[in-house]
Amino acid sequence: MLIRTPKPSEIKENQVTDEHIYQNRRKILKSMGFLGASALMVSPHARAISWFGDDENKTFKTTPLEFSQPKVHQSDEALTPEQKVISHNNFYEFGTGKSDPVTQSQSFKVDPWSLSIDGLVEKPLTLNYDDLYKSFDLEERIYRLRCVEAWSMVVPWIGFSLADLIKKAMPLSTAKYAVFETLYDPDQMPGQRNRFSGGGIDYPYVEGLRLDEAMHPLSLMSVGLYGKTLPPQNGAPIRLVVPWKYGFKSIKSVVRIRLTDKIPKTTWQQLAASEYGFYANVNPQVDHPRWTQASERRITSGGLFTRNRIPTQMFNGYPEVASMYADMDLRKFY
Repeated sequence: MLIRTPKPSEIKENQVTDEHIYQNRRKILKSMGFLGASALMVSPHARAISWFGDDENKTFKTTPLEFSQPKVHQSDEALTPEQKVISHNNFYEFGTGKSDPVTQSQSFKVDPWSLSIDGLVEKPLTLNYDDLYKSFDLEERIYRLRCVEAWSMVVPWIGFSLADLIKKAMPLSTAKYAVFETLYDPDQMPGQRNRFSGGGIDYPYVEGLRLDEAMHPLSLMSVGLYGKTLPPQNGAPIRLVVPWKYGFKSIKSVVRIRLTDKIPKTTWQQLAASEYGFYANVNPQVDHPRWTQASERRITSGGLFTRNRIPTQMFNGYPEVASMYADMDLRKFY
C-alpha cells in the first residue's frame, strides 16, 4: 500500500481521518483490494525499505501486516488519528523538532537489519530483517503512550512480547537488567552528526529496564502500527514500547539488547539526571522540574494544540505493574 506522508505544513484539520475509521481499518484494507489474509503478510517480496517519488520528494513505503488482537492489556480509548501519530514525534536522531523526524527520515533503509541479544545469556542470537516478522506471532496492542512533555496518544502497536525474545537467548541467573541500543548511522540519521543538531546527546541512544520489567507481558517489541510496518519516524523496523513508562523509555530502531548484572547509565540520565530517572514510571505525583505531570494533553482528532487535558493516571493507567514497585519509594526512584 502506498502512503504519502505530507509535510506538517500541508496537513489541514479536515484532512485528518476520523478515529472511528481506523477502528475499522480491516474493512478499509479490504475495500482497497487486500481481501485475503495472505495479502496482509510481510514477505521477502514485500519489503518496508522501498520509497517512491522523485529524488527530492521520497516517501518511505510501509507494507500491511497480519496480526491477531489479544483481549488482555488493551486500552478501550479512542485511537489517536494515524496522521498525527506519524507526524508528531520525538526522535532526535532525525532532529529535535516534533516534525523533523517525518521530514528527515523518508529515505531511511531498514533492510538489511541486525538485532542482537547478548551479554549474560546462554545462547546469544541475532535476528535479521525477515526474522523480525517471521520469528514470532504478531499481535496488535492498543496502548497509551505518555510523553514527559505532558502529551499523550493512544496507538495500535503491532509486535510481539519482549519476554518471548529474551527467552530465546536463555538469560543467565545473574542477569538483572536489559540494556537497549539504537542504530548509530550518522549518514542516515542527521541528528547523530553533531551534539548541536542531536539535542546534546552522545550517540548511540541507550535505554534500560530491570529484567522483571522487560519480562512483563505489557513490554512489547513493536514492528508496526495501524496495520502496517513502522515508518522510520516511529522507530522502524523495530522499537520497544513500555506503556506504563514515559515515552523516552520506548527506544526506537533497536539494534542490540544486552543483559547485564549492573544498572545501566541511560542516555537521558547522563544528559539530565535531575529530570529523567532510570525508572521513568508515569506518576502524576512527581512533576518534571519545569512542568506538572498531574495532567496531560491527549492528542485526538482536534488540532495538535487543542486544550484537551485529562488527569494523568498512575502507571499511565496500567495498575497490573504496581506489584513490581511495591517496596519502592517512587518519588525517590522516579
